[in-house]
Amino acid sequence: MVDPRVTAATVKSAIGVLGGGYMISREVKALCEQTGLSGRALYFRGRCGVLGEVHADVIVAAAFFFPAEHVREHWEEGRALPVAEAVKLYTGACHDWGRRRLGGFAGAARLAELLEPVVDNADVLGAPLFAGWRAVPLADDPPARAAQLMHMVRELRGGLHAVAVQAEGLTPLEATLLAAHDGTPLGIASGEVMARFLDWPEPFPQPGPDAVERRVRAEMLTDVLMAPAFSVLDEAESAELAGLLRTVG
Repeated sequence: MVDPRVTAATVKSAIGVLGGGYMISREVKALCEQTGLSGRALYFRGRCGVLGEVHADVIVAAAFFFPAEHVREHWEEGRALPVAEAVKLYTGACHDWGRRRLGGFAGAARLAELLEPVVDNADVLGAPLFAGWRAVPLADDPPARAAQLMHMVRELRGGLHAVAVQAEGLTPLEATLLAAHDGTPLGIASGEVMARFLDWPEPFPQPGPDAVERRVRAEMLTDVLMAPAFSVLDEAESAELAGLLRTVG
């Protein structure tokens, strides 16, 4: 039987790229023009709005890898758009991106079939954005449904990765700087490039060798925390999921 930690590690990059692909898409850009919000304000309002109309610090807690003041600033800007509408629009952009990106992919329905039990089997502890997104109704058509499910699995890993980073005593900025980021819609990016994208102020600190080791352990711990969700798949299903993600990627 396949170790679900291996499945989690195998699919993480593809899920990271595809699950977040719509966030930098033409569909979301159109929403910025429609709503008058900046890209980052719409990002926090649409992505984190599943938590409700909450104090900005709740969003800081959930959007773990961003600088706190950056989150607060853009969450407050986004209040011009009612949170329920923001989530509806953002979900719609995810669906539309999925239809455009996966509409010609013959395996879209099977991809959704394999991901849905993973999402259903996951525990929400430590992953508030995943919990919020799991409460959003799924699209009926396979391309949109698969896109939404990939987004949810991405949110699950993101929340659990934040837990692992904290468990290893790393700051969000240290964790960002000490990784080669291959699971983002931006493509492969160095830690410094990603830190700039997240709007961390420079100059960046230089983490020591011990922090490097802890960052490696945090990634391994994230796979451990993700394993229960993927344990619902048998060996053949795990291999099929990995193969579909490679094909569509």
